Amino acid sequence: MKTSIQYIVAIFAMALTFVSCSNDDETTVNELDGITKFKEITNDTHTIELYSQMGSLEQGYNAISLRIKENGTNNYIKNAEVSWAPLMHMTSMTHSCPYSSVEKVTENGTLYEGYIMFQMAQNTTEYWDLKIDYTINGVDYTATEVIDVPASTKRKVNTFMGSDGTKYLVALIEPTTPKVAVNDMKVGVWKMQSMMNFPVVDGYIVKIDPRMPSMGNHSSPNNVHATQTLAGGLYDGKLSLTMTGYWKINLQLVDAEGTIIKGEEITETVTASSIFFEIEF
Repeated sequence: MKTSIQYIVAIFAMALTFVSCSNDDETTVNELDGITKFKEITNDTHTIELYSQMGSLEQGYNAISLRIKENGTNNYIKNAEVSWAPLMHMTSMTHSCPYSSVEKVTENGTLYEGYIMFQMAQNTTEYWDLKIDYTINGVDYTATEVIDVPASTKRKVNTFMGSDGTKYLVALIEPTTPKVAVNDMKVGVWKMQSMMNFPVVDGYIVKIDPRMPSMGNHSSPNNVHATQTLAGGLYDGKLSLTMTGYWKINLQLVDAEGTIIKGEEITETVTASSIFFEIEF
């Protein structure tokens, strides 16, 4: 009888171990749903895996996820404090771009996430690198490597001097998969305080006027200008696309006092704004 009980206890323990391992594997798989690894950055201790929805980066807004793997054990770190710093190396200067803090996605997971908005693309002589600093159990680590940031095929970011003498950056975030419908629209607005500091602009309005240049420059109904819900956040609006094809999303950036900082209203004689996004689907 004693042997039978010991056998049952051993089987039960094995079952618990199997369930625990399966749940860990399932958590890892679920964490990576919808994102693809596009880069590994390594140092002597760790490998940092970078992920995005499209499996690459491009000029404009990029949501980026990362995991930190211990080289000796292949275990993923769950308790790191992470920050990053993108840097553009030009022939005459270096500068950064708008980017967020890096936050843990779930308490028990291995994934961290944030965004970087690259206002310009790489070329044959100028390039971006990404420095990642992180702390694990009170020990500081760092890793830096060149990253690929090709030009976007359509215009997704505008960089311009406003009428108030401030340099602004306005980027299209959503929709990434536009439909013939009233689409949720998300826009980012930042200003350049210095070559390394690009804070979010609060309390402005991004007015939108979508037009189809090949179809008599017609517009669409039920659009909603993009506004902020929370200070420090992105801007949300509604974008109506009534048919497939090429759309120019004409923009006007308006400050909290109602002053137009940049952009023109579309009329019979003014067919396009000086700031705009492009969508084709």
